Amino acid sequence: MPLSFHALLARPIIFALLVAAALALLPVAVWLDLRHLSDVGLRDQAKSLDGMITDIRSYYATNIVARVNAAGGKAVPVHNYHEIAGGIPIPATLSLELGRVIGGRGDNIRYRFVSDYVFTSREPHRLDDFERAALNSFRTEGIDKPPIMQLTGSVFDRQIRLAAPVLMGEACVACHNTHPESPKRDWKVGDVRGLQEVEIAQPIAANIFSFKYLLTYFAGAGFFGVAFASMQWRQARVFRRMNSELEEANSFLAAVSMKISKYLSPQVYRSIFSGERDVVISTERKKLTVFFSDIKDFTVTSERLQPEELTQLLNEYFTEMSKIAQEHGATVDKFIGDAILAFFGDPETKGPKEDAQACVRMAVAMQRRMVELNDAWRRRGIERPFQTRMGINTGYCNVGNFGSQDRMDYTIIGAEANLAARLESIAEPGGIVLSYETYALVSDIVRAKPLEPISLKGISRKVVPYVVETYPEDGAEAGEIINEFSPGARIFLDIGQVSERERERLAAVLKQAMDRLQATGQT
Repeated sequence: MPLSFHALLARPIIFALLVAAALALLPVAVWLDLRHLSDVGLRDQAKSLDGMITDIRSYYATNIVARVNAAGGKAVPVHNYHEIAGGIPIPATLSLELGRVIGGRGDNIRYRFVSDYVFTSREPHRLDDFERAALNSFRTEGIDKPPIMQLTGSVFDRQIRLAAPVLMGEACVACHNTHPESPKRDWKVGDVRGLQEVEIAQPIAANIFSFKYLLTYFAGAGFFGVAFASMQWRQARVFRRMNSELEEANSFLAAVSMKISKYLSPQVYRSIFSGERDVVISTERKKLTVFFSDIKDFTVTSERLQPEELTQLLNEYFTEMSKIAQEHGATVDKFIGDAILAFFGDPETKGPKEDAQACVRMAVAMQRRMVELNDAWRRRGIERPFQTRMGINTGYCNVGNFGSQDRMDYTIIGAEANLAARLESIAEPGGIVLSYETYALVSDIVRAKPLEPISLKGISRKVVPYVVETYPEDGAEAGEIINEFSPGARIFLDIGQVSERERERLAAVLKQAMDRLQATGQT
């Protein structure tokens, strides 16, 4: 069964044709059953009518013809015809006896003649509620009223009773008004003498198999439906199991992808999992703005800290810097020891100028955050917290997937990337050094002073570094920020961010520092 149904479902056209054929067979089955039921009804009615006529003929031959012949052709119609030679039954007696003859056959048809005015020599008729109501209705509402019917029965059988009035004719009136046993002597033509009642019973349960074609159709349809429902139930179980397995696989893949995302920059992660970038060895040449930073005297600082404390501090530093890089749209290439390599322009770019300005804003935000972190670290007992140097360069690099077929790395290579690292090496702690190519793109948002041209290892030409003096500020005046540094000194002051009360305290601290510097200089 499962194989056959799977074969049907695999061929939907055949399945549709079978369903259409099954629907077309329904009216055929109904028509066949109706024809069969009609044939059965006609045969039963023919048999009943044949038997009824045979009984009536036998009754007529025995009680009328035979008695008339026995009396030499003399006939006397009386109610007690059995007691009189040549007597034949009057209509009322004929009706009563025919009712017994027809009812005695045991068929589903009964005939009965009843009246509430019976000759005194006969047993009174027992009328039920239906018969009494019918007699009363005919006598009060007139003989033009149609026959009265009553339907009764149960779930398994039905009966119909039909009552019609028996009217008095002229001969009947003359007989009943003069007969000594008649209980009523004032009959008139057209009066209701009694009822002629026909009762037909129809046993429904006995005819249930008359619908054999329809029952066969329903049995086949039921079997098909049960088989189809069973198959659907089995498929539903399979689908639930598959969905459960898929949910588990999706949960596993989601967990794995979240873990993998920690090793990739958000831009690269999105481009790979969205299908925009294929995981194949391929590179392209693009104009990028490269950012490089490291921690000044990291080796000295690391020697003064326990490994656990150094690890916590370094992870906190990378977390804060990565958050700022992500906010500005940087692609963080890698962490190299204490250094950070990031770039703008791939896989997402807003144009060389916008990428360069975003990179400078990121570097400024990082240095400002480092001031806050250093203050927090000092309060935690770190004697010499981190001081970062940053270098930025703009130029053409090769960017893409480098490595082998089994393991690759998304990164950049080229002289311009090396130049960013060289610029960082000449920056002061807390400072930012730009190449001329970068400064030309960001000169409208920062103030920088050029340094003497220098020769850098690996760079054949002379390079003019630019040291950022004033950081970009939304609505801030150029002179509101002081950022000075030298060996043994680091001054960063954002006047716009200092409250009035804090200004007084800082002014006192700076005055005290100036007095000490002057006193030291005089000695």
